[in-house]
Amino acid sequence: MVTTEHPPSRLRAWMLEGLSDMGKHGGVTGPHAEPEPPHKGQRWWRVMCLTGVDYFSTLGYQPGIAALAAGLLSPIATIVLVIVTLAGALPVYRRVAEESPHGEGSIAMLERLLSFWKGKLFVLTLLGFAATDFLITITLSAADASTHLVENPHLTSVLHGYQMVITLFLVALLGAVFLKGFLEAIGVAVALVGIYLALNVVVVAVGIWHVVTAEHVVTDWANALTAEHGNVFVMIGVALIVFPKLALGLSGFETGVAVMPHVRGDASDTEAHPRGRIRDAKKLLTTAAVIMSCFLIATSFITTLLIPENEFKPGGQANGRALAYLAHQYLGGAFGTVYDASTIAILWFAGASAMAGLLNLMPRYLPRYGMAPHWARAVRPMVIVFTLIAFLVTWIFDASVDKQGGAYATGVLVLISSAAIAVTIAARKAGQRRWTVLFAIIAVVFLYTTVVNVLERPDGVKIGACFIAGIILVSLLSRLARAFELRVTSVTMDPMAERFVRDMASRKMRFIANEPDRRDKAEYRDKIEQIRADNDMPEQDDFVFLEVTVTDPSEFEAGLSVRGEVMHGRYRVLSVESASVPNALAALLLHVRDFTGCTPHIYFEWTEGSPFANFLRFFLFGQGEVAPVTREVLREAEPDRDRRPRVHTG
Repeated sequence: MVTTEHPPSRLRAWMLEGLSDMGKHGGVTGPHAEPEPPHKGQRWWRVMCLTGVDYFSTLGYQPGIAALAAGLLSPIATIVLVIVTLAGALPVYRRVAEESPHGEGSIAMLERLLSFWKGKLFVLTLLGFAATDFLITITLSAADASTHLVENPHLTSVLHGYQMVITLFLVALLGAVFLKGFLEAIGVAVALVGIYLALNVVVVAVGIWHVVTAEHVVTDWANALTAEHGNVFVMIGVALIVFPKLALGLSGFETGVAVMPHVRGDASDTEAHPRGRIRDAKKLLTTAAVIMSCFLIATSFITTLLIPENEFKPGGQANGRALAYLAHQYLGGAFGTVYDASTIAILWFAGASAMAGLLNLMPRYLPRYGMAPHWARAVRPMVIVFTLIAFLVTWIFDASVDKQGGAYATGVLVLISSAAIAVTIAARKAGQRRWTVLFAIIAVVFLYTTVVNVLERPDGVKIGACFIAGIILVSLLSRLARAFELRVTSVTMDPMAERFVRDMASRKMRFIANEPDRRDKAEYRDKIEQIRADNDMPEQDDFVFLEVTVTDPSEFEAGLSVRGEVMHGRYRVLSVESASVPNALAALLLHVRDFTGCTPHIYFEWTEGSPFANFLRFFLFGQGEVAPVTREVLREAEPDRDRRPRVHTG
C-alpha cells in the first residue's frame, strides 16, 4: 500500500513561513527585511529618527507624569533628570556603542563576562526586564494614544468611556500589521519624528510666550514653591528624592544601540572594526539626548506653570496629554486636532518599533541556548503570543498611562543599570582608572534610582519577575524537549582523522566511546579488553577511540572539529570538544556514515548510578548515561533503522 504524505495546511504554512531560515547564520531572525549590504545603510540622523519614535514620543506623557510625581518641583526635578541623562546615561551608552557596534547592546557585554549556566540564567533575567520594557512600551504607548483620541474636544462626547476598547484595538491593529509583514521603514520614522518635533516646537514657543507675557505666572509659581519647600537646598533635595519617578524620560538609549547596524558609517569600515559606524552612532546618541533634554526642560516648565494642578490628575483633561491640552487651549481646536493626530501616530509607531525590537531580541539569544520552541523562530506565532500578553497587561493596568509608568520605568532602569555595570567592568579590564571610577559612580546612581523606583512602584518588578519566570520556565522546557537533537551545525575532520576513517571503511567500522582521563597506555589497553570481554568479540577486530571533552555544557549547538592522533604509538583516537557527549558522538557517527557510505558501530559500557540522576547530569552538564542517550539522538536524527549507526552496550 502506498501512503502519501499530506502537505501542511495553508494556515500552518502561513504561520510558520520563513521558519527554515530563522536562526541560521545570516538568516533573518526578525520581522525586518534582509540586512543592508556591507558598508551600506542610512545616514545617522535618519537612523536617529528610528530611535526617536520611541524616545521622543515620551513627550506625549512625560510632562504629565512629571507634574503628578513632583508637583510644583517638576521643572527642577526634570533638570535633575537631564543632568543624569547627559552626564550618566549618555556616556554609558557611548561606551556601549564602542564595545558592541553590531547592535548586541549591554546584555551581550555582560553575557561575555559569565559562562556556563550562571551566564545563561543572568541573560534570561535581563531578557525578562527587556521584555517588560518593550511590552510596556507597546501597551503604554497605545494607552496614551487612546487618551489623546478620547480627550480630543471634538471626539470626547462620542468616545468617552471606551478607552480600554480603543487601546486593545490599537494593540490588535499593531499585531495585525506584523502578521501581514512589517518592514521597518526609516523613511516613515523620519517623517513622523520631523512633523511631531516641529509641532512641539510650536507648542513650546507659544507656551513660553504666554509665560513671559503673563508675568504673574512665574511669580505665583515661585511664591508657591517657596511656601511649600522653603529654600533652594530643600527644593533640590526633594527633587533628588522624586527624580526616580521621572525615569521614563531615560527611555530610548537601548534602542539607540540596537539600531546601530543600520548606520552607514565609512566606506573603509569592516565588520571587525566599524570605526565610522561607532563615530556616527555616538553622534546619534548625543544628538537625540540633547534634543530630548531641551524639550523635557521646556515642556516641564510650561506645563507646570500654565496647567492647573487638578487637570494632571486622573480624570483631568491634561492627564497623559499635557502638551495636547496646551495645544488645544492656546492654538485652537484645528491645530490641537492635528497635534493629537501626530501624537497618536508617533505613539503607535513607537509600539511598532518596540514589537520589532522584541521579535529581534529573543531570537538573538534563545535559539542559541536551545531555549526556544521550534515554532518560536517564526515571526507570526510570536506576534500572536506578544499581542495576547499585551492584551493581558492592558487589562491588568486598566489602559492607564499612570499605572503603567512604574513598570515601564523599572524595565528601562534595569537595562541602563546593567549597561552602566557592563561599561564599568569593560573600563576596568582596559586599565582605564578614571573611566572606571566615573562609570562606577554612574552605576551606583542608576542602581539607587532602580531600587527607589521598585520600592515605591513595585508593579514593574512584579511584571518583570513574571516575564523572567515565564522565560526561564519556557526556556528550560524547550531545552528539555530539544535535548535529543543533534545540536551540531557542522562536522570537519583534520587529515589524520580522515585517514583513520578511510582506513576503517575497508572493513567493519568499530568505535569505542572513551571518557578521556589519564590517557596513558594502560587506560586504552584496559578499555579494549573490557569491550571485548563485555561483547564477546575476537581479538583480531580493530578499534578507533572516540573521545569527547565537554566545554561549556550550557551552550546548545556549535560546529564539531575532529582531530585524529595516535596515542602511545598504537592507539588511534578521534578527539572532539563539545557541549554534550552523546550529541557529539551521534553527529560524528552520522558524518562518518555519510563520508564512507558504511554503517559504523560504537561500543559503550554502562554507567553506574540512578538513571534519573544520570539524565540530570546529561541535561545540565552534557555527560551522564551516554549510551542510551546517544542511541536516542541517533533514533531521532535517522528514522531509517537500516541506515542508523549501531550502538552496543555491555
